[in-house]
Amino acid sequence: MEPEEFDSDVLRQFVKAFKKGKLKPIVKSQPVPKNNKGPVKVVVGKTFDTIVMDPKNDVLIEFYAPWCGHCKKLEPVYTELGKKYKNEKNLVIAKMDATANDVLSERYKVEGFPTIYFAPRDKKNNPIKFEGGDRDLEHLSKFIEEHATKLSRTKEEL
Repeated sequence: MEPEEFDSDVLRQFVKAFKKGKLKPIVKSQPVPKNNKGPVKVVVGKTFDTIVMDPKNDVLIEFYAPWCGHCKKLEPVYTELGKKYKNEKNLVIAKMDATANDVLSERYKVEGFPTIYFAPRDKKNNPIKFEGGDRDLEHLSKFIEEHATKLSRTKEEL
């Protein structure tokens, strides 16, 4: 509730609208990027559902904090990862500043930085958390290839 003026009538209307399920949550969000064509898509609170939860695409999402040293170290590796998979039309490499944007899905818990999840296109409510591997190009690529539902590239090892 963010009223310009607060009185009993405003509160009553708010409670009635709440009971009828007509309220929309206020989502903390940075502005939607005007140009989002780079190898790593920028996700904000207002675009989380349209990018990460899009049922047409697999999405690797990094939740980061701008002040985090581990996140800063990961940045060039993550950009390289985005470049490696830029021609995959069913795979999105994305990142979100978790200090400036809300994540409304309870399935994407961010308890430290960086936190990385893979959201398969057919299982958006069961994302797979990247754990236990080095955050380098090799391990992140292996993680993607292991969980991707549809990659057009042929495996380089074959």
